[in-house]
Amino acid sequence: MHTFTSAFSSEWLKTRHSAASWLVLTGAFFVPLITLIISFNQGDNLPGFYQLADFWERSFLYQWQSVGPFLLPMGVILATSLIAQTEFRNNSWKLVHVLPQSYATTYAAKLLVVLVMMLQFFVLFNIGIYISSLIPALVLSDVDLPAESYPWQLFSAHNLYFYLDCLPIIALQFMLSLRFRNFVVPVGAGFACIIATLFAVKWKYGYLLPYSYTTLYYFGMNQEIKTSAPVSFHWFAAGYFVLLTVLSYVLYRTAREKG
Repeated sequence: MHTFTSAFSSEWLKTRHSAASWLVLTGAFFVPLITLIISFNQGDNLPGFYQLADFWERSFLYQWQSVGPFLLPMGVILATSLIAQTEFRNNSWKLVHVLPQSYATTYAAKLLVVLVMMLQFFVLFNIGIYISSLIPALVLSDVDLPAESYPWQLFSAHNLYFYLDCLPIIALQFMLSLRFRNFVVPVGAGFACIIATLFAVKWKYGYLLPYSYTTLYYFGMNQEIKTSAPVSFHWFAAGYFVLLTVLSYVLYRTAREKG
């Protein structure tokens, strides 16, 4: 356990002031900031909107409409690739592998850093949603605070499912990023998968695509969008994550040249 803790601490230190850290920070507050700017241009509609019985649900759904289907998968692809390829950019894989720790420890520590950073994004994004929704009511005299109390439990459940549904993307991008030295390859493959998924997500077998689950979940939240996805697609997400993580480790462990 001490070896793994040291390995994780070492990997986490590599992310300080890195592009991945800035990507998580700016990505988490980008949509709330845009939403806040739009809110101040709503004019006479804003006071009535804040008194709706489902104000928080509408605000949450509105801010997730671009994040769930597109920005979240795109951010996962970039952040995962940046973290997984740190040693490629610094030509330091040999230094990592001479450390007194197993390949499994190195792999698990690096993957855990990605998972923790994505958790960090979710926390910051939800803070951004909450603050950007409250500021107009605190600044504008004709806008009262929301009549509805903040539904913490409901939103926590939504975030848990979104996090689960982005795990297959993390696993696949992690595998590609460790496999190919060129940063463009995993990122390009990931973006191509996002585009393909957006076209195929309403296909009756769209739930078989590992990049589709955040989009499907958002569609499920938005009752105006109908899909044929089965209720159990979260199990597909979990299964893909386990399968791809195991496959990724096997490829990493058996590679002749590791970096």
